[in-house]
Amino acid sequence: MKMRSGEKIRLASVEELLGVPDDQNATEIEIANIRPFPNHPFQVRDDEQMDDLVDSIKVNGVITPVLVRDCGDGFQMISGHRRMHAAVRAGLSTIPAVIREMTDDESIVYMVDSNIQREELLPSEKAFAIKMKLDAMKRKAGRPSKSNLSQNGTHFRSDQELAEQIGSSRNQVQRYVRLTMLIPELLTMVDEKKLTFTLGVEISYLGKQIQEWIRDYIIANGSIKPFQIDKLRKAEQIDQMSHDEVVDLLSLEKSGRNTKRKKLTIPYKEIAKYFDADSDEDKMLETSSPGSQCN
Repeated sequence: MKMRSGEKIRLASVEELLGVPDDQNATEIEIANIRPFPNHPFQVRDDEQMDDLVDSIKVNGVITPVLVRDCGDGFQMISGHRRMHAAVRAGLSTIPAVIREMTDDESIVYMVDSNIQREELLPSEKAFAIKMKLDAMKRKAGRPSKSNLSQNGTHFRSDQELAEQIGSSRNQVQRYVRLTMLIPELLTMVDEKKLTFTLGVEISYLGKQIQEWIRDYIIANGSIKPFQIDKLRKAEQIDQMSHDEVVDLLSLEKSGRNTKRKKLTIPYKEIAKYFDADSDEDKMLETSSPGSQCN
């Protein structure tokens, strides 16, 4: 059903996404026995929101349990990295946790689902989270048949399903995956809005060495324009180009740009001041024209 303008979209809570029934079945476990999720894409920042969470935990404790899985020699955090960090800052040594049995790929899906709808996510966080979940979904779905491939060779069913889950399009999912191909410094520029999301995606198609030279160019010049990256992507044998050749190409003016000088128009009375009163008008104009030879 089509949404009406201004109608609020209800997103599932973390508890609904994870199937965690509030504090039921939660167990107090030692924080020291919990290790973070490997390659966790979501940053834990000590910002104002974290300060508020710490203050809340000091007063009320950890209300919503974290989700972990038992690894035999300890626990692995699935959902709750921020709560655990705040609990440590609040001086707690234990935290309420729901312990679940799940595979590596299942844990990736749960971890991403519990964070992906946060409004304050950086492009880099969302990019790596989407890629992690998409890879897990592909492994879970198995090897796709030839009839189940999109034109660019991706597993259509997985990226389409993921797009629907996060309220996006399959193409946008693939754009986020492309961002993970950027070198860290350029990805940071996208996060800091020094480089647009779209331009970051375009640069991701270039090799790492070229990306490093683009990074240096941006640092030296302050910015880079879409037409410059378009020139690079259209250049033949771009991977064999030297640093100077890349910089020279980036420094060229925009293709098709009018570089001719504008015609200068001088009022007749201004021209007449430099000629005798009985001078021929045609001769005056010919002498003052840009193509004339003056001695």
